[in-house]
Amino acid sequence: MRDTPRSQETAGDAEAGHPQRRFGRAFAHTTGAAGSGSPHRSDGRPPQTPRGVRHTGPNGRPGTPPPVPGRPFSLSWAGVLALCAVLFALVTWQATARGPLRGADERLGHALAGRGPEPLTQFLSDLGGMPVALPVLAVVIGYTLWRGGRRERGRALAVCGAMAAVPALVVPLKLWIDRRGPLTDATGYYPSGHTATAMVAYGGAALLLVPYAPRRATLPVAGALTLATGTGLVLRGYHWPLDVLGSVLLCGALLLVLGRVLRSAPRRPVRPGRTEPLGEAPQPGPPSPS
Repeated sequence: MRDTPRSQETAGDAEAGHPQRRFGRAFAHTTGAAGSGSPHRSDGRPPQTPRGVRHTGPNGRPGTPPPVPGRPFSLSWAGVLALCAVLFALVTWQATARGPLRGADERLGHALAGRGPEPLTQFLSDLGGMPVALPVLAVVIGYTLWRGGRRERGRALAVCGAMAAVPALVVPLKLWIDRRGPLTDATGYYPSGHTATAMVAYGGAALLLVPYAPRRATLPVAGALTLATGTGLVLRGYHWPLDVLGSVLLCGALLLVLGRVLRSAPRRPVRPGRTEPLGEAPQPGPPSPS
């Protein structure tokens, strides 16, 4: 191979020699002007940040010289939970009082009742029935228990507890508020039980599937099923729009608590080729006779 030709800046040097190897480093490890032995930049400027002042990473290695910026501002979990609670209290107050929001809700409900093809709207409203929503949740619980084994028992129990909390929250509110339905004189329509069942069943199933499926695929499907259920209930004249909105806010707070519980539930990893979790090594048996 031929030697790399020298640049024109060094072509006129008195001493000719072999081309020197050039390193792509910011510091030249040569003795400084004062003989201190500390490295200097190749252009003679001092380093921007002394090595001793740099922030170290989690392993003690040098990290980025400036402080790493924090996460962008976002509503905290407690803030969203409090927002759901405040909005639910506001909607509940308007559903019980003869306020402007209740009047607009009843006008909108009368205008939407009976719209759309009846078989489709009936199918959408049935998505929130227990004969449909609970089997879907049961299938997802069985799948996660099959995939995760004992690691998923606590998470599955948490989802079952949230599902059991739906009638415990909705039924007393129905009896206390005692709101009349759109097309009947019967009462006890606020909040919507079908909407609450759909939101917790499908939302809980989506939260269980997060470790096994993309979050962007499971949570939007659960939201779409809940929205379809509420739309069918309003179009069929089974509920006022505020009945559906109240259930969404109430169960939204419930799902926030459930998601917090599921994230904090311990999930012990399993080594490849082993059936027991880490830390549960098989006990040694008695020594074999020699």
